[in-house]
Amino acid sequence: MADVMMTAADRAAANDNILSFTVPLTGLLGAVLGVLGGQAAGLGVLAGFIAGGVLAGALAFILATYLQKRLGRWTALGVCGALGLLMGGLAGLLAGLIVGALVGWCAYWLHSGAYRAGVPPYATTGQVLWHNTFRFICGLIFFFLIAPIMTIIPLSFNAQDFLTFTPKMLALDPEGYSLKHYRDFLTNDEWLQPLKNSLIIAPIATLISVSLGTLAAIGLSQSHVPFRRAIMAILISPMIVPLIISATGMFFFYSQMGLWMENTFGMSKSLSGYIKVILAHAALGIPFVIITVTATLVGFDKSLTRAAANMGANPTTTFFRVQMPLILPGVISGGLFAFITSFDEVVVVLFVGAAAQQTLPWQMFTGLREQISPTILAVATILVAFSILLLTTVELLRRRSERLRGMSPG
Repeated sequence: MADVMMTAADRAAANDNILSFTVPLTGLLGAVLGVLGGQAAGLGVLAGFIAGGVLAGALAFILATYLQKRLGRWTALGVCGALGLLMGGLAGLLAGLIVGALVGWCAYWLHSGAYRAGVPPYATTGQVLWHNTFRFICGLIFFFLIAPIMTIIPLSFNAQDFLTFTPKMLALDPEGYSLKHYRDFLTNDEWLQPLKNSLIIAPIATLISVSLGTLAAIGLSQSHVPFRRAIMAILISPMIVPLIISATGMFFFYSQMGLWMENTFGMSKSLSGYIKVILAHAALGIPFVIITVTATLVGFDKSLTRAAANMGANPTTTFFRVQMPLILPGVISGGLFAFITSFDEVVVVLFVGAAAQQTLPWQMFTGLREQISPTILAVATILVAFSILLLTTVELLRRRSERLRGMSPG
């Protein structure tokens, strides 16, 4: 009898928690989403606020009271998706599925107590509130940073020659989307030649940056090197000094250097132009290599090099057989950053290069200034995907470096 009474009391407490906590907060989320959906559907702000709040609150009560987590989330997706389809067609269906996913997640997140994950059991209500508020603020910052980039991607598939969303795109009509801008990028010489120039300049500049930056980092890691801090500050100055100032200085320096190479070695202006741009981009990439390799060398065990020397290995053999395998993740990470810096750079190449050395970012800048072409959005999308791939590689190398140095479990 006592067990039955305790169970009834627990159920009553759970229902009170649902009505006083889960339903109101989920309803508030639904109201905010309803404002956005109401404006898109033409219902108005007030009608969207009320409808969204009531729908989300009702769903939260039903999900938390009667349905298991997986079934409840699918139910929220189905209900909100069906309402969106009735009100806005295919675009409404997509928006409804997003709203349903958010409402279902929020209802179970609040009801199951998952919002307390990451805080001690003895944390006060204020501490739990601040913990989740801080996570929410971080999410807003992430959205603020990523939203402009994500806007470019669907625009690159626009079937029209516009830089805005067309009614057919907003309605998710297949006729509003096309790959013609990507075809233009892959078949137009105005884009292919700058792409070739970028693929020539960036790898060579990266190779120079990695070679010089790695040697500089290893040298500056030695305790007996005098004026290490001053030398480090000078070497990383291209990353600190405003780029327009560096570009101006490089213009005067490399213009004289180009004339000297042409007069002394009989080089063509095109070849000397490539050399100038490559050296300028290498100077911009060296600081990234120095910083990443220096960070890797912090956890390097110098007794390994001394042991190799005691075994009769010369410095070159010690470097390539002992030191390089252990710092290789940092070297590759620095090389990737140097490559991205060279591949995306436009200011210095405008000052140092000529028309023969026109790179892909230069062509994009010229296209925005002289002829507004949606092909720029297709190129930007490709560069975003390429950058994500490189940054993912950097993260994997960072984790591998930590495992090699024993900083994280294998």
